[in-house]
Amino acid sequence: MRTPVPVSLALVVGLSVLLTGCDEQVQLGAPAAEAPPVASPAPDAVVEALVAGAPPQSALAAAVLLPVKGRAPKTGYDRDLFGHAWKDVDRNGCDTRNDILRRDLVDEVLKDGTNGCVVLTGTLHDPYSGRPIVFVRGQDTSSQVQIDHVVALSDSWQKGAQQWDTATREAFANDPLNLLAADGPLNQQKGDGDTATWLPPNDAFRCTYVARQVGVKLTYGLWVTQAEQDAMVRVLSTCPAEPLPAGAARPVLAP
Repeated sequence: MRTPVPVSLALVVGLSVLLTGCDEQVQLGAPAAEAPPVASPAPDAVVEALVAGAPPQSALAAAVLLPVKGRAPKTGYDRDLFGHAWKDVDRNGCDTRNDILRRDLVDEVLKDGTNGCVVLTGTLHDPYSGRPIVFVRGQDTSSQVQIDHVVALSDSWQKGAQQWDTATREAFANDPLNLLAADGPLNQQKGDGDTATWLPPNDAFRCTYVARQVGVKLTYGLWVTQAEQDAMVRVLSTCPAEPLPAGAARPVLAP
């Protein structure tokens, strides 16, 4: 069950001040030929965005509230620890992959005899590349559109999920909040990268993408590395009013 995360306004300001001392250069996105790195704003600009320009419930304000720790070892990680891919966790008669395809594709054609579940064809306006992709179900074509865990499962494993029970990990792996239909090759390129190591080549989607990562980590109580938090702030300081995604937990500002 998702619960609001209580924080104090003083903590927002305090963490924003701490971030002014961070001048570490973090390489973001794909190689420069495909997706130039996001420029790092001056420290004063970050503070101004956090304290003045960012609404308290924005993704930017939430990003500085995420706990910061080192990355835990990947030892023991196995995809099966997050349940079978893909399950029908909401018991609507469809597996999670088809649920997300129906949500994210347009002009989809559904397979007869599947109660409107299985997607045969459709078009994805891919958020990662910014281009349309024609989806055709089949052994040699389905992988052109993949379902990305916005916060990768192995990344979550190294930042808190090792302590979860199986039911929580299964819910996380199938939560629509953490899932997007995306260009298959770009999803493979991302791997288990976090904000500090990979961003979508489509610049126009970066704020939305990072806001979703923040929302997922806030909702599930996952931590971030310092480099990851710095990268989140760099991206979101260019769009300080970017909201957290629908369905994500909201920080509660205590007096």
